[in-house]
Amino acid sequence: MLQMQNLSKIYRTHLVETHALREISLDVKEGEFVAVTGPSGSGKTTFLNIAGLLEEHTNGSYRLDGIEVAGLNDSQRSRLRNEKIGFIFQSFNLIPDLNLFDNVDVPLRYRGLPAAERRQRIEAALARVGLSSRLRHYPSELSGGQQQRVAIARALAGAPKLLLADEPTGNLDSLMARSVMELLEEINAQGTTVIMVTHDPELAARAERNVHIIDGQLVDISSEPVLASSREAVPQNAATA
Repeated sequence: MLQMQNLSKIYRTHLVETHALREISLDVKEGEFVAVTGPSGSGKTTFLNIAGLLEEHTNGSYRLDGIEVAGLNDSQRSRLRNEKIGFIFQSFNLIPDLNLFDNVDVPLRYRGLPAAERRQRIEAALARVGLSSRLRHYPSELSGGQQQRVAIARALAGAPKLLLADEPTGNLDSLMARSVMELLEEINAQGTTVIMVTHDPELAARAERNVHIIDGQLVDISSEPVLASSREAVPQNAATA
């Protein structure tokens, strides 16, 4: 699904050269759930941006679903990103002036899908995250956990093979975080590959694998499936989503 080999990212100015990623190699198979951890400034965001085709790498190889992305032009990268990848952000990134239906519709319109197909995808995605009854509500009328579920629905409506989640529970209390994490696990169990950046070790422990990035270098902490009991390790001491 995702193969990075000796991949590096270097930011250059006329005075400074900064190595954000240093020859990292990572192979994520289809259907895996991988957590990416590491301190602030370690290179996690750069890794996620490159994985999501939002930035280009400097050296090495990156193949997404069998396609070598180096050398693709902007249009080809945009098409590949739109067809293969879904994004979930910490801040939800919903458009406040649009209702839930229209928020989920935005990326589908960019793909030029017919209206009937878009409607079917939107309704199915919102049903999947338990928000069928809120189609015409606006983001401000929802809790944080519900807004994150809309963001997940927006990603799912595009039927991505790879779901990239950047601190998806960072703005949520512990019980909302558990609800969102359970939804991500359910999506993964149905075959979608998930890569999640998180600072929370308890959430990271629930993934199949945990890779750690520090000073631009990657270490695969564990490639063994976690015990079922570790997937129940999120606190339950806050309000519901």
